[in-house]
Amino acid sequence: MPLVAKRPESLPAGAGSPRVLGAAAVTVVLWASAFVVIRGLGEHFGPGSMALLRMAVGSAVLGAIAALSGARMPSLRDLPLIAVWGISWFSLYNLALNWAEVFLDAGTVAMLVNLAPLIVIVFGAVFLREGFPGPLLIGAPVSFLGVVLIGSSSWTGSKAVGGVVLAVTAAFLYGGSALLQKRLLRDADATALTFLGALVGTAALLPWTGELVHDLAHASLPATLGVVYLGVFPTGVAFTTWAYVLSRTSAGRTAATTYAVPAVVLVMSWLLLAEIPTPVMFAGGALCLLGVFITRLPTRRAPAGRVSAGPGQ
Repeated sequence: MPLVAKRPESLPAGAGSPRVLGAAAVTVVLWASAFVVIRGLGEHFGPGSMALLRMAVGSAVLGAIAALSGARMPSLRDLPLIAVWGISWFSLYNLALNWAEVFLDAGTVAMLVNLAPLIVIVFGAVFLREGFPGPLLIGAPVSFLGVVLIGSSSWTGSKAVGGVVLAVTAAFLYGGSALLQKRLLRDADATALTFLGALVGTAALLPWTGELVHDLAHASLPATLGVVYLGVFPTGVAFTTWAYVLSRTSAGRTAATTYAVPAVVLVMSWLLLAEIPTPVMFAGGALCLLGVFITRLPTRRAPAGRVSAGPGQ
């Protein structure tokens, strides 16, 4: 078994198939809806209790999907790495995301968190040998300028700064987890891997059980059903479709599909939460999207007879 993931040119032919593209679209829409729902539930559930209930429901859904699909369990030697991945992706990421939305609107958090694809592209190029395209050198500074604009527009005191820090932390957890998941998918079944990671992430959130019991006793039925929605759809369904796409496409290309999330979130939060983004936030978001778009621009192929050093080089 090679020590690095397959290069894009050796990926399955179905990487651009309608089924893969459809799964990517489902992931984008459901993950975008999660940002809006989390923001709306902040008055009823704490960040920890919301994450625990979401993951408990999500784990049950993922377990059912794994059982119905006859998923093959991973080998014992991969379990420690799966545990690290599960805690990072399903526990720490959810906590950082939920806390960020206590201080910032859904659109701002979505834009900051979706710097993760840029992280995936950079480290995927270095560690997974997916290529290190030249346009990245231009796109990265453009995206980070967008982050600065978003952060400055969100400034309302120390709490807003804390929200920006939490959202960027979530972005790094997202990026690192996506890369680690791509590494694990070399040997593990995508459905089984997602279920086991979610199970470990749920266990790591058990310290918030007391808070969850308190919040359930005081939350309205619609609020509780909102968290259940997060568990069933943005977790159970969307993480399954994400793993499906990631197992058939490079990490960088898969992450690139989530560039559309901030735009979808802006529309949803505008319509459902009446959170109207400021012009500066629009400009910052546009720069983030422009930067990551530039990183995905094709580069010139190597001349005939010359062997390229790698994809995009």
